[in-house]
Formats: sequence, structure tokens, C-alpha cells
Amino acid sequence: MSSTDSSLEPTLQYLRQVRLSILRLHKALLHSERVVYEQEYGAIRSNNEFLQLVIGHDWFSWLRPISQFIVQMDDFILSKDPVTLEQADELLQQAQNLMQPAEEGTQLGQKYYQAIQRDPDIALMHADLSQLFQSQRS
Repeated sequence: MSSTDSSLEPTLQYLRQVRLSILRLHKALLHSERVVYEQEYGAIRSNNEFLQLVIGHDWFSWLRPISQFIVQMDDFILSKDPVTLEQADELLQQAQNLMQPAEEGTQLGQKYYQAIQRDPDIALMHADLSQLFQSQRS
């Protein structure tokens, strides 16, 4: 990334931390959803079969916006073009908006909420991510 604004570096470092936290959470969500899926439909026979389900099966569709957002973050962080603090802040706001569990609302929000309720590891990861978001505000 070629930014001439050195004041942007702390925000980019924070963005990398958020990305890593979301990536870990996404991996845990995939694993958790796989367990629930297998309880419903039976064992997934291979990682390739699992990948095909994640890409194409409705069961996993709620996770796709998170996958796409991680790619968007990667593109931003690795960009060869200059980036601005405003662009970084906008991406961080999108991250906070995306990773909001909710009993009612979007499918992602509802499924994320359910995953937090059933899986203590996901609940802890969500708490860590929430704390990371809060640390930037203070």
C-alpha cells in the first residue's frame, strides 16, 4: 500500500486487527454451522464437499457477506493506490454494522445471534471484537 500520510498508519494497523478478529470469528462460525448442518443432514464427507456447500447451499448463505467483506478488507489493506483516513474509517464502520447480532432483522444478524447463543467460543470471539470496536472510540 502506498499512502504518503503517516497519520493513517495507526488506523491501518487497527483495521488489520479488526480484519484478523473477523477472520477468526468467520472460521469459528463456519465450523459451528457445519456442526449444526451435519446434525440436520448427516456428515459432510470432505473439505471439498464442505467448500461447495459453503459456496452454494442456502444453509450457509448468511455467512457469505462476511466472506465478501473480508475480501474487501484485504483489497483495501493491500491496495497499491493511495487510501485515505476517511476510506479506512468507512470500512471500519461497515465492519461494525456487519457484525451486529440481532434477534430480529437481517438473516445474518439473526443467525449470528443464534450462533453466539449456542457456542461459547463464538460468544467470546464476539465479545473480543466488540471490545476492539470500543477501544477505537476511546
